[in-house]
Amino acid sequence: MKLRKVLALCLASAMTFSLAACGGAAATAPAEAPAQAEAPAETEEAAGTEEVAADAVEAPAAESAESGLAYKGEINFMHYSTSEEAEGNGSSDGFRSCIATWEEAHPDITLNQDVLANADYKTQIATKAAADDLPDVFLLQGMNTANWAKQGLVLDLTDIIKSSPDAAGYNMDLLVPFTSEGKYYAMPAVSGGTCTVVMYDSNMWKEAGFDTFPTTWADVEKASEYFNEQGIDTIAFGNGGQWQMNSCFLSCFGYQYTGTEWFDHIIAGDGQASFADPDFITALEKTKALFADTKIFNSDFNSVTNEDAREYFIAGDAAAFIGGNWDYSYVAETLKAEPEKLEAMKIAVLPEGDGATHYENMQNNGFGFGLAINAKVAEDPDKLDACVDLIEYLAGPSFAEYVGSKYGLGGFYKADFDTSGLNSWDVDLYNYSYVDNKAVAIYDSFLGGDVWNTLNPGLQDLTSGKTDAESLAKATQEAYEAFLAQ
Repeated sequence: MKLRKVLALCLASAMTFSLAACGGAAATAPAEAPAQAEAPAETEEAAGTEEVAADAVEAPAAESAESGLAYKGEINFMHYSTSEEAEGNGSSDGFRSCIATWEEAHPDITLNQDVLANADYKTQIATKAAADDLPDVFLLQGMNTANWAKQGLVLDLTDIIKSSPDAAGYNMDLLVPFTSEGKYYAMPAVSGGTCTVVMYDSNMWKEAGFDTFPTTWADVEKASEYFNEQGIDTIAFGNGGQWQMNSCFLSCFGYQYTGTEWFDHIIAGDGQASFADPDFITALEKTKALFADTKIFNSDFNSVTNEDAREYFIAGDAAAFIGGNWDYSYVAETLKAEPEKLEAMKIAVLPEGDGATHYENMQNNGFGFGLAINAKVAEDPDKLDACVDLIEYLAGPSFAEYVGSKYGLGGFYKADFDTSGLNSWDVDLYNYSYVDNKAVAIYDSFLGGDVWNTLNPGLQDLTSGKTDAESLAKATQEAYEAFLAQ
């Protein structure tokens, strides 16, 4: 029996939640968010490579040891779901648990896992791609899809995805980052969740005179006067890895000035939008004003990591923090030891920017990485069948039901699950990500790495006063045009 046809194996022993019947809540990533994923969940704790043993995760018991696959051999699999990340990240927990279950059901296949922290992973996988030495199965970042597909490095999965036994449940909108010239090259992996959520201590903000988090940046700046007097940062933020300002701030904040259709045209490359457009330049100027010209954020925001800033908030040294769904899960898990602080933690969307003409309650949501297969694997049909079975399982119903019922997260597969077993803070995040707010695309799930390798360090220079918005916009547009010309 192929494991991809078995529902809920990942739920068997790792959780106690029951699946909902037809009337249960549907955990589906919103159709209007054909964007990235769990955004770049940078995990600095795990340096280097982690060799994963079969018992590294408490995996659910497999229903059958008979896999039904002809292949008997090794599969090299590279990903970034480290054991450290799984401790505070529901998506990684589900990913690792399902990997362990798949291994248990396929005793004749050796899964050689090369697991690195997120930042190291992105460097190493790019090195392997440049050397045409990609592993059999790996996580493909949306921004690399077009170039790697054009080079023949990744397998075309179009027919495989469309003919999958689980195809009727796939949210096909989420394939956009992994699509090139109408073909699909990866199955969205891990969870689709927000990259931009404001976490705040409601007690601290009440002391500053606000019953809820402010809806305008003008009021946030007003509150910062109180917090600065207390020696507390108003909002903690970490852009030391350079990706955070793009993924966790600008690619949500920017839509307040450009509107959502602007980026649709950027993705399409139809000539109707440019990074040098006045509205995008305004978004850059307003970003610089908030970070460089006010005392809202911690002064070291451009040097500390996302994780460092998160700790500022946990420790009470900042009244709020901007991060992604993975940060929210980590903070909630950590604050379980301090129930009063956990109860006080609330979430909010980014406030309205000064002069914003397209403001809505927005949060960026989607998938940044997908499960891909090295094109060379097609030379061995039996091995290819095994690799397909693996990625279909990891992106299918079992994973979606696990992370939905246990963490309130959405997967590529649109699973029904019972939310009654979720903690109140997980329900809050579920509603924030999939119900209450408009989902928008995360910029760096799309296009090519050279575009973001220009914009991301440029955002550091911009908010450090080393460049201006117009110059950065022009440089980014030039990189974008070069990408389109490839």
